[in-house]
Amino acid sequence: MTPAPLKFENISLPGIAVGGATLEVPEHRAVLVVGPEASGVDALPGYALALHRPTTGRVFLFGQDVAKLPRRATLAFRRQVGYLPAGDGLLHNLSLRDNIALPLRFGSDMTEREIDGRIRIMLALLQLVDAADLRPASATDEQRRRAALARALAFDPDLVIMADPFDGLTNRAAAEVLELARGGEIEAGSRRTVFMTGQYVPQQLEPRIEIRYRLAKGELRRQG
Repeated sequence: MTPAPLKFENISLPGIAVGGATLEVPEHRAVLVVGPEASGVDALPGYALALHRPTTGRVFLFGQDVAKLPRRATLAFRRQVGYLPAGDGLLHNLSLRDNIALPLRFGSDMTEREIDGRIRIMLALLQLVDAADLRPASATDEQRRRAALARALAFDPDLVIMADPFDGLTNRAAAEVLELARGGEIEAGSRRTVFMTGQYVPQQLEPRIEIRYRLAKGELRRQG
């Protein structure tokens, strides 16, 4: 049996009063965890990427305990995972185009010609062709979020992790971000597995998110 792309097992969170939080992110599904700021929901993406470690519990990425992976293996695993951080995480001294290119230039052996071709595809897909040469300070909130998502999808990952992905976006833009992250539909569900955290989700997106949890009052509860 193929392991789930992402699994949290009894991990400690400020919002969990007793024991820990356990949840599994199945393949080809969009999973959302919402909760107030003090709940610790914003810690989940960092735990998944081994950027931070929970005090107790374990995190599994594609069946591997991330705490036991050597650094080189952890970096290799991250190529299978696209990460959209809260805000945008863009470098403000680079254009949107160069921000998107960063993981390709420093995390692959692609030639410059191959990188340029991939960037052109991502700019078109994310509707950023006309904004490609802007620096983040000159771009709109939506353009920055699209550029950050393009960077997260640069390697066409199997799993996409998004923190507060819809903050500051219109309902239309939020829907587009979700669909781009899902990567289209296949018989099993969405082409990519998507894990999201945040304090809210636009109501009209709920039908497109197969599994939803709320972390509040010391409990992690599945909704819907």
